[in-house]
Amino acid sequence: MDIRYVSTTCPYCGTGCGFNLVVRDGKVFDVAHWQRAPVNGGKLCPKGRYAHEFINSPDRLTKPLIKKEGRFVEATWDEAYDLIAERFGSYKPDEMACLSSARASNEENYLMQKFARAVLKTPNIDHCARLCHASTVAGLAAVFGSGAMTNSIQDISESKCVFVLGSNTFEQHPLIARSIIRARQGGAKVIVADPRYTPTAQQADLYMPFISGTDVAILNGLMQEIIRNGREDKEFIAQRTKDYEKLKEVVMKETYSLENVSKISGIPVESLRTAAEWIAGAEVATLIYSMGITQHTTGVDNVKSTANLMMLTGNLGKPGGGVNPLRGQNNVQGACDMGCLPNVFSGYQKVTDEEVRKKMMEAWGVDDIAEARVGYTVTEMMNVLTDNPGEIRAMYIMGENPMLSDPDIQHVEEGLRNLEFLVVQDIFLTETAGFADVVLPAACYAEKDGTQTNTERRVQRWKKAQDPPGEAKPDWQIICELGARMGYAEQFAYENPEEVFNEVAAVTPSYHGISYSRLDPDGLHWPCPTAEHPGTPILHREKFAMPDGLGVFSPIEWKPPAEVPDAEYPFVLTTGRVIWQWHTGTMTRRSWSLEKEAPIGWIEINTEDAKELGIKDQEVVRASTRRGSIDIPARVTPEIVKGVMFIPFHYREHPANRLTHNALDPIAKIPEFKACAVKVEKIAEEA
Repeated sequence: MDIRYVSTTCPYCGTGCGFNLVVRDGKVFDVAHWQRAPVNGGKLCPKGRYAHEFINSPDRLTKPLIKKEGRFVEATWDEAYDLIAERFGSYKPDEMACLSSARASNEENYLMQKFARAVLKTPNIDHCARLCHASTVAGLAAVFGSGAMTNSIQDISESKCVFVLGSNTFEQHPLIARSIIRARQGGAKVIVADPRYTPTAQQADLYMPFISGTDVAILNGLMQEIIRNGREDKEFIAQRTKDYEKLKEVVMKETYSLENVSKISGIPVESLRTAAEWIAGAEVATLIYSMGITQHTTGVDNVKSTANLMMLTGNLGKPGGGVNPLRGQNNVQGACDMGCLPNVFSGYQKVTDEEVRKKMMEAWGVDDIAEARVGYTVTEMMNVLTDNPGEIRAMYIMGENPMLSDPDIQHVEEGLRNLEFLVVQDIFLTETAGFADVVLPAACYAEKDGTQTNTERRVQRWKKAQDPPGEAKPDWQIICELGARMGYAEQFAYENPEEVFNEVAAVTPSYHGISYSRLDPDGLHWPCPTAEHPGTPILHREKFAMPDGLGVFSPIEWKPPAEVPDAEYPFVLTTGRVIWQWHTGTMTRRSWSLEKEAPIGWIEINTEDAKELGIKDQEVVRASTRRGSIDIPARVTPEIVKGVMFIPFHYREHPANRLTHNALDPIAKIPEFKACAVKVEKIAEEA
């Protein structure tokens, strides 16, 4: 019996934990702790501990599938490639769109945006960061010049005040939560604001329950209280920022007095006052947020407001401080870094910059690429498909499942049905793949080499532990072979992922100094501009990444969500994750150890609301919004704010995104998953 251990990086959340895959006779059969792992030191959450269970699932895709007369039939790779090349070749660039994947490696994401821009010549390339952290990229870039987490995960443990807003860290990023615990053990105060009394809230010294969608009002109120008491960091403001007076003019309005903010948010005045005192009075404070901040029509405003608070108190550029957005999926950061966004090439180089375009064409060996304009985001693509059928006629989707992940699923289904030609590349026949004309079987994380970049900008290795099942291939290889079939063999002539990464480093300033040889065992934080550079765990130590080096205060007025409760739909619905499941469930629901812990969805209802509605715990109820209805078990609990309801979004049997709507942030184009109006009713018994 041949048993070996292969060190790799977890395919789930953005924490980037390392573990060993245990391989017996050529097949992965277990996960073992890797004590040397730089982020997690050998510890794992349940998803990481059971990250082997879906790998050899019997329903893995093993052969290309082509739909004929409404049914999938197995095909050869040559048949699939020939059909795709012929159909893609028949469309104009603007008639095509590509979706890349936060689950795929850096190398594969880089190749997908290169394929879109150099082969298809389309500017329409995006991925699921649009649904989780697009507002972070836009908001922090506008304030700091860089849209990334400013500090490292380990660094959080040095903080003296940890403010968690819009993040259920202990369930969503359990190994990052360890740093919060370490900070608390070191004397830090922990503040958690959340509509639900989550496992994270249960660890707080101060818990502030509030109504979803009131974040800007809360942050402005805290800043007013800090300024009113003269506790702002005057030296930091004077030396390292600009536009402070513009900020002050807004936050000092009567609207943002603690009394008014309390009425808007539901947080008691004394709690707001205490939070302001702790944040301003701490030697160093950090702010942690996730999708509770970003997934709003005011997502960019929310993000800028978190930055305002941390600049006001001088908590940037030092250990234990910072604005720290926690990325949702394993490679959301990397997919953004690689240019899988409609407005930038890799390293956030603008697609409209002629010098950058020339550099990319030269590096790629092409005379022409997609025109110099910003393409459609994924949310815009879905709107175009429904509102203007025929404008986008073909799509290529790698590792994404918009039929569960996107808002207003009926709208998404209508859009996908309007496509003339759809290619889906994945490891399972997902809900989205069911709509495809061609399905390409891909390798999972355990079956290929590559890199991914975690939430703290740490680039780490994936290492191949077994061969893919049947005829499945790594995504990078599929893209290269398809590019060659479409006449770009020279441009996609990579022998392995390392060759792809070397090209990434050559054209991406923040990755210039990174190479495979430098990544073992600890990885490197970008920016890493030279081969001698040690990487950058903490951003903005001396200056911000703006032309003048100054952070920019942003005066932001609070706006309510796009859809607020009314007589017909009297409650606020919010959505999120649970520790046992993962996004659309494609991997976790095929992991028996995880699935048995949380096999069905539910709607969380406040005890008083349930009493008024006559609803009992575990009773199946009907939840309805203006988009649709689902029947779902009720979970009656005092641990959610009265007037707010919560549904986890993992379950195809209880699809939360049939209820959410696709109102978008005007800048980031991110949907408002975290607040819409809902009604809940008892289901009438049949006579």
